[in-house]
Amino acid sequence: MAKRRILLCAGSGCVSSGAWKVKEELLRKLDERGLTEKFEVVASGCHGFCEQGPLLIIYPKETLYCRVEPDDVSEIVEEHLIGDRVVERLFYKDPETGERIADHAKINFYAKQERIVLKNCGVIDPESIAEYVDRGGYDGLRKAVSMDRVAVIEAVKQSGLRGRGGAGFPTGLKWDFTYKADSEKKYIVCNADEGDPGAFMDRSVLEGDPHAVLEGMLVAGYAVGADEGYIYVRAEYPLAVKRLRIAIEQAEEQGYLGSDIFDSGFSFHVSVKEGAGAFVCGEETALLASIMGKRGMPSPRPPFPATSGLWGKPTCLNNVETFANVPFILREGWEKYAAIGTEGSKGTKIFALTGKVNNTGLVEVPMGNTIRKVVYEIGGGVKDDREFKAVQIGGPSGGCIPNSLIDTPIDYDSLVEAGAMMGSGGMVVVDDETCMVDLARYFLEFVQSESCGKCPPCRVGTRKMLECLKRICDGEGEADDIDWLINVGESIKSYSLCGLGQTAPNPALTTIRYFRDEYEAHIKDRTCPAGACQALIDYVIVAEKCKGCGLCIKACPVEAISGEKKTVHTIDYDLCIKCGACMEVCKLDAVIRGKPAAQKEEAA
Repeated sequence: MAKRRILLCAGSGCVSSGAWKVKEELLRKLDERGLTEKFEVVASGCHGFCEQGPLLIIYPKETLYCRVEPDDVSEIVEEHLIGDRVVERLFYKDPETGERIADHAKINFYAKQERIVLKNCGVIDPESIAEYVDRGGYDGLRKAVSMDRVAVIEAVKQSGLRGRGGAGFPTGLKWDFTYKADSEKKYIVCNADEGDPGAFMDRSVLEGDPHAVLEGMLVAGYAVGADEGYIYVRAEYPLAVKRLRIAIEQAEEQGYLGSDIFDSGFSFHVSVKEGAGAFVCGEETALLASIMGKRGMPSPRPPFPATSGLWGKPTCLNNVETFANVPFILREGWEKYAAIGTEGSKGTKIFALTGKVNNTGLVEVPMGNTIRKVVYEIGGGVKDDREFKAVQIGGPSGGCIPNSLIDTPIDYDSLVEAGAMMGSGGMVVVDDETCMVDLARYFLEFVQSESCGKCPPCRVGTRKMLECLKRICDGEGEADDIDWLINVGESIKSYSLCGLGQTAPNPALTTIRYFRDEYEAHIKDRTCPAGACQALIDYVIVAEKCKGCGLCIKACPVEAISGEKKTVHTIDYDLCIKCGACMEVCKLDAVIRGKPAAQKEEAA
């Protein structure tokens, strides 16, 4: 008799929320109740619904339990597994209707997606090659090696697949360049150096379905005539690295990797290279330098890696998501893939949806879906019912799309037209309490610290832009700062050596483009409209509303508030650290954000 399956999300997000403790308690309880012969606990990859983790699915009805803690396990075992009664309090609760939902297919977060790359993530045991094969795994490779190499490349071209790492270069064309390069030795490289703040797409795919990436690399290797591949993955992804190594070992044991695969004469071997976490190593020439043991710094192009890459040999380099799309194209046919998406952007795209949104997590949607659909239908809207202000797409290399453009289709060309870019797929939602000048400062601080320093436009230019943004946030901006930022940003874009430097000014340039009024308020009025820049705000007690209850006095960590009971309280601005604790505790709304103390004195 087959065991009933209990699927536990064991992606990094759920693991950080206590998934292993849940598994430990589940195994202990099953053993205690003599149920180990009836049920098996399977640790899967990321389900995507990170906001609701740890997640547990009990088969055969696929009952979904959310935010499961070790203390919940006993009730699940006694009620569901033994008593055949569901534990409704652990079902997902729809924020609009309040309905408790057990079927994930009826939850908008899942129902509004279309999963190709994430088809197996959260469904199979990523450490079992048998489960991957049972769901059509390696059928695409089997079909590819029965075809002519040129025919494989043509199928990828016809599919319209574009690189998911950021630039969106046609994948089939890149493969074609490498195929036509004259060399007996060629390489395939998978870029898994995911460094954008808020991005975890590649990590989740590697953790949840590593064989899909291997299969994509194998197909590419066969197509271009390569016999060796490298997966460059950051060492900060220990679970992804572990599951990758397991997958490679299993594929070698089963004959999907190694010599004479499927008796076709095609041989391919894969190695894992752990990177040290340098953001610049996401740039392809810096990544290749790192694999070769050199310092990770970009090199001028041409030559391009397709003709001269690893150790001077032709090298085809794609990212994790790109390779993970390939098995579907070969298995199901390029026509089926090309039917998804838009004319210029085929297929689906994975986004790491984070920030001020109710349903944070991993989202896969067809190209052409709007930002509104992702944020409101899948993401469940902005937290605390606040106003949607913007979304930062593409990480520090991307840009901010404002509320006025919320119906922009998510495809390569539309995002570029709006001043952003697809990037690797980070999507950070911000609300009306976010200062856009401060947001630009945050991303500039990141790219400046991660600049490799090789070329002056990036090394010096980003530092100067960051210094200017800091001055503006500190209330020391000058009248010509905005135009200066634009001029320097455009120069950096024009003259930086690599793509990372060329896109580094985007956060500042797009926030100026769409939120120039906030910059002007910081500079001219010395105020922060969002009330986020501490140097530009003070907390003011409105005498007409203050009843002298004393709550603010108790909450102030630096004793900056004084006043007798039932008398109007006052704030000592020399002591105030602007933490906002007084405003948080005031029940009468007597504490408000006001103008800086210096301006109040001038007004007086």
